[in-house]
Amino acid sequence: MLGAALLAATPTLAADPALNDTIPKLTRATQWQQKAAVTLQFPTFHPQGMVKIGDAFFVSSVDIRKPTNRFPTPQGGYDRDTGEGVGHLFKFDAEGRLLADLTLGEGSIYHPGGIDFDGQHIWVPVAEYRPNSQSIIYKVDPATMKATEVFRFKDHIGGIVHNTDDKSLHGVSWGSRRFYKWPLDGEGKITNANAAPEQLRVANPALYIDYQDCHFIGRSRMLCSGLNNYRVSPDAPVFRLGGLEIVDLRDNRPVYQLPVELWSPSGLPMTQNPFWVEPAGQGVRAYFMPDDDKSTLFVYEAEAR
Repeated sequence: MLGAALLAATPTLAADPALNDTIPKLTRATQWQQKAAVTLQFPTFHPQGMVKIGDAFFVSSVDIRKPTNRFPTPQGGYDRDTGEGVGHLFKFDAEGRLLADLTLGEGSIYHPGGIDFDGQHIWVPVAEYRPNSQSIIYKVDPATMKATEVFRFKDHIGGIVHNTDDKSLHGVSWGSRRFYKWPLDGEGKITNANAAPEQLRVANPALYIDYQDCHFIGRSRMLCSGLNNYRVSPDAPVFRLGGLEIVDLRDNRPVYQLPVELWSPSGLPMTQNPFWVEPAGQGVRAYFMPDDDKSTLFVYEAEAR
């Protein structure tokens, strides 16, 4: 199978620091070429984050059993109820066959977010499906699919990366409007566990997309994908634009922003939810999975000039 051979062609450990130099060479004029479209052979529910380790893929997803309902007026600081669901971390091969399914979360905390791989563990945040709520941060051994709870936090953490340069974790909130940083000690425990969320918050100065999934790429930077919805008038159809951003974790500011003008046949931006990018030849290979339930893993390559 050509698609499977392509997907397995580049062994990957953690995200490659070379992306710091390659991504900024891509522009709006860059031509993205579709190389494969692999139909996943299992229900994917609502995918969130993705990492590629060797020729295996790991995707976080939420199975929504009961959608959240908005309150007429806020109750207890919340704009909606918790709904019901189940959080998953799927492992599948290059042909889209399910290899493992790890359930994550507890009770009302069932919504996994964007994930990261640091060369040893996959980091997965699981939160209530509403803003300003609460989360559990896990690290998962990709070989055994065993999850270890690292800490809990009083906010919705929708994505997390492990900055291995300075031994810290970085999280993004609902809509990626807030950044958080948690330094780690020599035993891998956070050193500011008792700090109140408001003491750790830093506003995200980038506004044109909301980050869906982020990965650490070295040099104290993360690469994020995301999208936002736009209308030319209040009653006009929604137009969805997606893109990639490199964010410097030292000051939480984007150092490069790249619109990605690719959409799936359903009309969703390719950068909606899970993504993974790796160097390939003189450019990059990108993996996208924008659609729910019966998902397709789209593979694109772009040459950097």
